[in-house]
Amino acid sequence: MKKITEAAAAFAVGGIACAASAQGQEITVKPLAEARVRYEHVDQDGIAAKGDALTVRVRGGAQASSGALSVAVVAQGNLAVVDDYYDGLNGAATRPLVADPQNVALYIAQLQYRAKGVTLTAGRQKIALDDERFVGNVGFRDNAQTFDAVRAELAPAKGLKLDVSYVWSVRTIWGIDGNAARQQAVSGDNVLANLSWETPLGTLTGFAYLVDQDEAAVQAFRLSSQTYGARLAGSRAFGKAVKLIWQASYARQSDWRRNPNDYSATYWLADVTLDLKGWKIGGGYEVLGADKGAALTSFQTPLGTNFKFQGWADKFLTTPANGVRDRYIGGGYGAKQMGGLSAVILQATWHRFDSDRSDQHYGNEINLLASAKLRKTTVALRYAHYDAKALSADADKVWVQLDWAI
Repeated sequence: MKKITEAAAAFAVGGIACAASAQGQEITVKPLAEARVRYEHVDQDGIAAKGDALTVRVRGGAQASSGALSVAVVAQGNLAVVDDYYDGLNGAATRPLVADPQNVALYIAQLQYRAKGVTLTAGRQKIALDDERFVGNVGFRDNAQTFDAVRAELAPAKGLKLDVSYVWSVRTIWGIDGNAARQQAVSGDNVLANLSWETPLGTLTGFAYLVDQDEAAVQAFRLSSQTYGARLAGSRAFGKAVKLIWQASYARQSDWRRNPNDYSATYWLADVTLDLKGWKIGGGYEVLGADKGAALTSFQTPLGTNFKFQGWADKFLTTPANGVRDRYIGGGYGAKQMGGLSAVILQATWHRFDSDRSDQHYGNEINLLASAKLRKTTVALRYAHYDAKALSADADKVWVQLDWAI
């Protein structure tokens, strides 16, 4: 299986930068830097000790540009200042899981060509498609998820865009110490294709995601799948004060490559939000369907930013064998500017989780968020409470987070 090491990727992009310089074009260099400090507290029934994680993550690098070409290299480090938690890799799970292990790694190492209607990117990069339900960066976790890939973004006509990537390695959130089912990187021949068209009703996207988790240690190849579907996302303003936002999605997934399971499962989503001068209320219904009720024969999203969906308590990162139906309703307030603060968000969401088959009520969850930006620093406070019925255990999670970037 084709692989690129971190050292080789850094050498490659460095060599390309030198080639651009040799052509005599002007090179501009932009520093890239960001930092995060986060405290996460977890109290879960069935685990006597509580989890407390205070982590500091720093990323630094640079982007060099010359005409249509650019090279970006970013390294990152994640340090656990308070490590009273199970990070998923080290020690026994005597405390709740907080999936932020310590790490030092090459985060981004990419070469990019950008011209009118064409963007080509090669190397280690972030890929986030649509709402990140199926393919995303998992940006909430400290180590995040990147891809060793080649990607082409083409806009051959107004309102039409084609986005195709070939990924040979998925760099996971588990970092350099990743092993067994939680590997540092997962190899495979992944193809991510996305074709979107702007229509009067919104952006209509057709997609094909061929996910090849070609590692025996990762669920014995059972996360390899082929997913085909469509998504419509749009909005309409009614005067200056009222805006209606909607999205709908449907997909069908089945086994692919070396997956030993023979299954087929359906996904669909309907979501509507009403915005009244910054006050928002909305709700939706998302279904990750089941097939036979056997493990990993339900609809799976191993490359998605799953923290964004089905509650922040992370009870459904792997879809249960009987699938999951998520009915949710929420509301809040958002303002671009409020005094000295910008990007102010207040939000509350309630979820009811049920199975797709066998008529099980898994549980309910409440999520609360307050965040704002002060100059270059974003401060966020989150809370999640999961009330278990037929799946997992009651859990409370609290996050206090500061993000800073140049």
